[in-house]
Amino acid sequence: MKEEILINATARETRAARLQNGVLQEIYIDRASRRGLVSSIYKGRVSRVLPGMQAAFIDIGLERTAFLHASDIAQTETGDGDSARTENIRDLIVEGSEVLVQVLKDPLGTKGARLTTYITVPSRFLVFMPKGEGVGVSTRIDDEQERQRLRGIVDTLLEEDAPGGWIVRTAAEGASAEAVRADMLFLRKLWGVINEKALRAKPGRLVYADLPLPLRILRDVLGDDVENIKVDDQETFDNMTEFVSVFMPQIADIVELYNGQRPIFDLHNVEDELQKALDRKASLKSGGYLIIDQTEAMTTIDVNTGAYVGFRNLEETIFKTNLEAAQAIARQIRLRNLGGMIILDFIDMIDEEHRKQVLQALQRYLANDPAKTHICDVSALGLVEMTRKRTRDSLEHLLCAPCPMCEGRGTVKTPETVCYEIFRDIVRQSREFDFQEFMILAHQDVIELLLDEESGSLAELEEQTGKPIRLQTEALYNRDQFDLVLM
Repeated sequence: MKEEILINATARETRAARLQNGVLQEIYIDRASRRGLVSSIYKGRVSRVLPGMQAAFIDIGLERTAFLHASDIAQTETGDGDSARTENIRDLIVEGSEVLVQVLKDPLGTKGARLTTYITVPSRFLVFMPKGEGVGVSTRIDDEQERQRLRGIVDTLLEEDAPGGWIVRTAAEGASAEAVRADMLFLRKLWGVINEKALRAKPGRLVYADLPLPLRILRDVLGDDVENIKVDDQETFDNMTEFVSVFMPQIADIVELYNGQRPIFDLHNVEDELQKALDRKASLKSGGYLIIDQTEAMTTIDVNTGAYVGFRNLEETIFKTNLEAAQAIARQIRLRNLGGMIILDFIDMIDEEHRKQVLQALQRYLANDPAKTHICDVSALGLVEMTRKRTRDSLEHLLCAPCPMCEGRGTVKTPETVCYEIFRDIVRQSREFDFQEFMILAHQDVIELLLDEESGSLAELEEQTGKPIRLQTEALYNRDQFDLVLM
């Protein structure tokens, strides 16, 4: 499968697109005003401990205090082994104490960042865990012989009585012993610098920030299938080539500077795909479509046959649509970076074998998703429940804000509804206050309805209250906004 990575960099925003066979699969966006915090290390101060939640709020210098659960406190914090998982959190940390923490999840919505004291420091081939122990190998490395080889390399490089644990990353598959050794030396030296800085830092200060997006792409996303990386900014290209020359010289020839006149994302149709990824509806090639709705609690994805009528029978048409939808759902989940609870409403299938094949197809298409997913069987209601690990905002939450008209509800009141609310308010006010006349300030659609279809009702109200009613259009009002002024 041909993969390429496109990087569009400007002073305030950097975007990276991951394409497979020319089709956009994932998008990463980093903005100067809203830079991701995941993996950043802070010196924090415990501002509040909540025994009822087995959690604490930590001040790390951000707008909102961050959240630290008892399960995310390293065992070495207490020195009691597994007791750190069962003791009351008040026995683990105390209010006012200082603690070194790492961001697990960016702040999402009204929630602060999620923290851990299990610090991890990654490089190209390894992850160092200062408070961990032992050696682990990524489960994405399937070859057992290669797993044993890599574990053996790390075991031989371990220093006696040196604290910390190690994880061998997927990218290490096929790496030489010398490359792994260089990574280990680098991480030990880096941790020494971080630890020294943490000792001097004041609470609420950043101790270590992760690499900028283009370099994280090289470290974390780059796989054997990537054939080229195109960058449209000279400074970013220079930084990437310098990083590659030091840590990844074997891929130096695939990093290219793009100098074309046409914007790099336009050239590869990425901008159009980004706009489609913000729509509620995602079309299928067969004529069917998906409806994707995000809420705070969960995301729902509904599958519809649309214009697809099939060519055999209804059950076969439904099966083909669901199979196509399974592939599209896997792509949309990655592209939109949907996380948390996701409910999939496939079209009802009578044949049990068809259900099984659709579920297997979904699992197969999600197998390459870098975020951890868990899929349940088809429920009695024909729904598929799944979860996907969420570490950063979805594409919609990153690029969009709630509609100022409906405030995120997705609907606004009809002019007719607003008219009847106005009528009820007029009756209420006429019974409570003494005045000469009413003035109604409302959206143009509401005023037009009052002057046309509801003019008779307005006249009846004037007769009932004995007060004249004047109307005035307010261009800046939303359609369901109005004011009743007593003159």
